[in-house]
Amino acid sequence: MSGFAPDHPGAEVRVSPNFGPRRDRLRPDMIILHYTGMESGQAAEVRLCDAESEVSSHYLVHEDGHVVQMVRESDRAWHAGKSSWRGLNDINSGSIGIEIVNPGHELGYRAFPGRQIDAVIALCRGITDRHRVRPERVLAHSDIAPGRKVDPGEKFPWKRLFEAGIGHLVPASPVRPGPVLREGDAGPDVEKMQSMLALYGYGVEITGLYDAQTRIVVEAFQRHFRRRIVDGIADGSTLRTLERLLASVPQGFE
Repeated sequence: MSGFAPDHPGAEVRVSPNFGPRRDRLRPDMIILHYTGMESGQAAEVRLCDAESEVSSHYLVHEDGHVVQMVRESDRAWHAGKSSWRGLNDINSGSIGIEIVNPGHELGYRAFPGRQIDAVIALCRGITDRHRVRPERVLAHSDIAPGRKVDPGEKFPWKRLFEAGIGHLVPASPVRPGPVLREGDAGPDVEKMQSMLALYGYGVEITGLYDAQTRIVVEAFQRHFRRRIVDGIADGSTLRTLERLLASVPQGFE
C-alpha cells in the first residue's frame, strides 16, 4: 500500500507496513487509547512505521495536536498485543488504536497538553460516528492488558473526553476510612467484586480469592475510573465507583 486517503479529515498520512486484514469478520467497535512511552513523538512515529518493530497504530496524536494516520481504519493495526475485553482476545481485529505522544512513566510522565487532548477528542468523535462505537468501549490500553500495560495512565483526562461525549465515566466516590478487600482475602465479597469487574469487561477469573491477578485488575480499574489512589486495594470508594459505573452503562449493553 503506497498511500491512502485519510479517514480523519486533516490527518497526515504516513503509511506503516505493519497491518493486515481484520479477522473473523470483526469490525472496529472499540477505541483503544495508548501513550507512546518514548522520548519524542518523532521517535514513536518512526518505530510505528518500521517493519522490524512489528507494531503499529491507526493514529498518532502529537503534543501540538497534529494527527498522523498510519493504517486505514478498515485494516487491522498491531497496537493491542496480548489483551482481552469481554471475552474477545483479538482486540486488534475489533478496535482502532490511537497512540498519544507522551514519554510515559519510565521517561518522565507528564500531563497531556490541552491542544493534544482537543485533537484526541475530535479524532475519537469521528471514529465513533463512523463505526458506532459505544461509550463504554472507549478504553485504555491498561484496561485490556492489566499489569502488562499502564497507559495512557492516571494523568490522562478521561473527564474531559466524557464531557465532550466520548467514553463512559462516573464521578469517583470519595475515599473514606472503612473496610477494604485486599490480596489474600477470600469469600463472597471478593467473588461479587470479581463478577462486577468481569461483567464490565475486565479479564479476571471469578474465584472468590483476591489473588495477584485480581489486584492487578483492580489497579487497572482504579487507573481509569478512580485515579486518586492506584494501589490494587478495593476500598469502599473503588467498590462504590464500580457499582455506579455498572449501573450507569448506557442501554443496550450486552
